[in-house]
Amino acid sequence: MRVLALDTTTRAGSVALIEDDRVIAEHAGDPARSHAERLPGDLMRLLEEFGRAPSDVDVFAVAAGPGSFTGLRIGIATMQGLAFVQRRPIVAISVLDALAQQAARELRPGSLVAAWMDAHRHEVFSALYRVTDAPAFTAERLVEEEAARAGDPAATLARWTSWPAISVYVGDGAEAYASLISATPGDARVMAAPAVAATIGLMSVSRATRGETVDPAGVQPVDVRRPDVEVKRDAENASR
Repeated sequence: MRVLALDTTTRAGSVALIEDDRVIAEHAGDPARSHAERLPGDLMRLLEEFGRAPSDVDVFAVAAGPGSFTGLRIGIATMQGLAFVQRRPIVAISVLDALAQQAARELRPGSLVAAWMDAHRHEVFSALYRVTDAPAFTAERLVEEEAARAGDPAATLARWTSWPAISVYVGDGAEAYASLISATPGDARVMAAPAVAATIGLMSVSRATRGETVDPAGVQPVDVRRPDVEVKRDAENASR
């Protein structure tokens, strides 16, 4: 199975080409350029690099959020367009799940892993998972202990005090608030935010094999808070 995967939840994002359980290539994007400027060019260059065309792709995979409102929609729309033209299915993956899957590769069953993305507004997108002994990148590898939400980092840490020690915090939100995390009890490690397109691709192989795909029109973004543009509009309306 050949999978073309895309992540646009962060400014840089990444693209990856997967064949069965093998990562052919993963490239991080140029954060100095917007996703609108780079897509679908980044995807086409990756395919051409390995002598592939969109028609050679069996499944298109995309990060469905949470993340940048604009970036998410550009990424999803790009993959919807490619999948529609090629009449191929899509697998949509939560980027928090992907971050946790990446970190879980180094953890023993029973460990807790926290995925934190910088949500700006002094908030993080967070989710908490327990690692199992299931194979890497399968849905069974992680048990969701707390679903994705947006909130204040300190409040999130306070809410999690009832849990046993968390082994790893992963993501750009964890990096941004590393000093806050280090001040909590335990010896949790902060893992640098990795590129996740390859992980999204590997997760998608597992899901597509089980028939867990959607038609291009069926992709829905993972929204855990209202977009900035709506908050700004409501604030402006309230001040009139």
